[in-house]
Amino acid sequence: MKINDVWKSYENLEVLKGISFDVEEKEVKVIFGPSGSGKSTLLRCINMLNPPDKGEIYLRGQNLMSSDIDINVMRSRIGMVFQQFNLFSHLKAVDNVSIGLRRVKGMKKEDAYEKALQALKNVRMDAWANHYPAELSGGQQQRVGIARALAMEPDVILFDEPTSALDPELIGEVLQVMLDIAKSGTTMIVVTHEMGFARAVASEMIFLDKGLMIERGTPEHFFTSPQSERVKKFLNQLEVLYGSHEQLLQFKDKEEL
Repeated sequence: MKINDVWKSYENLEVLKGISFDVEEKEVKVIFGPSGSGKSTLLRCINMLNPPDKGEIYLRGQNLMSSDIDINVMRSRIGMVFQQFNLFSHLKAVDNVSIGLRRVKGMKKEDAYEKALQALKNVRMDAWANHYPAELSGGQQQRVGIARALAMEPDVILFDEPTSALDPELIGEVLQVMLDIAKSGTTMIVVTHEMGFARAVASEMIFLDKGLMIERGTPEHFFTSPQSERVKKFLNQLEVLYGSHEQLLQFKDKEEL
């Protein structure tokens, strides 16, 4: 995937100002920065929920901004996991996962059901397949949301602060599932402030502030020798609020046992 010189404004407010980066297959790109920096807007531009004002977005060589592109087909190849879980309250977990397979991919009900069950198993939610969202914790609902994205077998999955709506004790279960997905080779773009997760899986991290790409580099770069004073200040604030990034390495270590 290639994001090239993307700009986005809402009325007189410039939210994104010429953002460019590539995402190779099986890479995990982590986008981080303060509130209002344009992170969520960037993801919504990438999946064309809010198309950019200027710039180009390529998925496997196809320009999503091109007038001859079937955007619904292309969007089905870009998975999205939202801050809020966005599950259908009247559908069981398995039906929330299978509905896209049936309506977008045209799969038969029985085939979609089996594929949905496998996706739920991949996020450790198969035992809850016949439960409604109201019967699930926030972490469980988010894992169903991740299963829904996985089931479509997209080229890339976008995660928009997937743990921000969760109670602290539920964050770990979602991060562990995301770590599993990353290790399986899924291409991911993740907006998050969970720096332990970022250090464990990111191929590259990108810091945004006020719509600009301020700094980019490996996790090692950011945690040992960030160059920008703005980045240093932000990381220090995160450590005060959430603790050292070392704390979340337990998820990586547990996976390696």
